[in-house]
Amino acid sequence: MAEKREEQEIVNKVKERYARIAELGDCGCSCGTTAEGATPDDVARRIGYDDRALAQAPEGANLGLGCGAPVGFLGLRAGETVVDLGSGAGFDAFLAAREVGPAGRVIGVDMTPAMLERARANAAKAGLPWVEFREGRLDALPVETGSVDAVTSNCVINLAPDKAAVFREAARVLRRGGRMVVSDIILDGDLPAVVKEDVEAYVGCIAGAMRRGPYFVAIEAAGFESAEILKDVDYVAALGEDALPDDLLRKMRDSGLGLGDLAGKIRSVTYRAVRR
Repeated sequence: MAEKREEQEIVNKVKERYARIAELGDCGCSCGTTAEGATPDDVARRIGYDDRALAQAPEGANLGLGCGAPVGFLGLRAGETVVDLGSGAGFDAFLAAREVGPAGRVIGVDMTPAMLERARANAAKAGLPWVEFREGRLDALPVETGSVDAVTSNCVINLAPDKAAVFREAARVLRRGGRMVVSDIILDGDLPAVVKEDVEAYVGCIAGAMRRGPYFVAIEAAGFESAEILKDVDYVAALGEDALPDDLLRKMRDSGLGLGDLAGKIRSVTYRAVRR
């Protein structure tokens, strides 16, 4: 019972943080952390998007919240159906929509009403009626079984308390042979206690991340073939102080810690896995 309460508290904190970001409309951040002076486009370029992708999405869709650029690796074809897990304001969903075209379908799933409202307004503004956004959690997707060709997600699964359940749901909604391409944060080492126990670090995509081994074991156990790593970078080295919430940076400094204490431990990975 205590574990369920703790999970719900995490979910509530994540919803609160991303509702604030949706209302601000210009995060200039990576995965919900403050990047002082950086625009969402600046952050997007640093994590892998090019100018063509930025130009394809409607204004206001890119909040700079990802840790990779997964849609470019999906190899989408006209007429396919795609689900975006944790779709936010719709940035990756709109990029997928350009690939699948009017004969296809894109379903964004998000649990934050403010993000859904923003995404739906963006879809209407862009004239993309084949994109829809549904309210729901990633461990209980509001999507029919075996109904989609591809699943994507960008720096969101690490926020889910039960990541194995998210992978099982992704496998459930995919047709056999369907593929999943995800960018996410994983860990290659133990985090200092001041980081591991920090709530802001959790909603900023770090403290809730899984170790590499168990993460990919959970994907296979859910019904996927072994994942292929497409990109693997040191998240902190790539973004510097912009990778961490300002409050956490202050706490680390007060504890005598610096970014060097996180070197190599926090990884931004993009991978592909095929549904068995």
